[in-house]
Amino acid sequence: MAKVIVSEFLTLDGVAEAPEKWSLEFWNDDLAAFKLQELQNADALLLGRATYDIFAGSWPSRSGDPYSDRINAIPKYVASKSGNDLAWNNSTSLSENLVEEVERIKKSASGDILVFGSLSFAEELRKANLVDAYQLLIYPVLRGCGKRLFPQGVEGTLKLESLRAFGEAVLVTYEA
Repeated sequence: MAKVIVSEFLTLDGVAEAPEKWSLEFWNDDLAAFKLQELQNADALLLGRATYDIFAGSWPSRSGDPYSDRINAIPKYVASKSGNDLAWNNSTSLSENLVEEVERIKKSASGDILVFGSLSFAEELRKANLVDAYQLLIYPVLRGCGKRLFPQGVEGTLKLESLRAFGEAVLVTYEA
């Protein structure tokens, strides 16, 4: 059975919102190689509708490099109340019963299933015990406010799987 991995960019104070505004200055070749390998190891993406719309507005016009080609080709499952207008290649709207749909996808996939962005959807998956791991790229940035991966009031303990530095950014992988 495949693993659902929530892969997020986070500030040191836990903000995940709008990483394009604060993560790019720390981007490097090693980090790019890791993100490509992460995507190549995956069988599918799970995306919330807002993240899907952002990605679908950008990625389909890109091609000719391994990351763009892979993200455009990979199956994408979208949590959307209105399944309309999923024009990006290999995109499928999930039914209203997200838990059953994601369980079905987990059983049928052999590689990882990644969740990028999609904070509300990631929280729904966490509540349903469908998240197997968190891959968190933590950046030395303090935002003070913004949407966080874990909403206020969430408690629990995760098991550390690995740590890896990419310059000033640190990848922390936890088993859920």
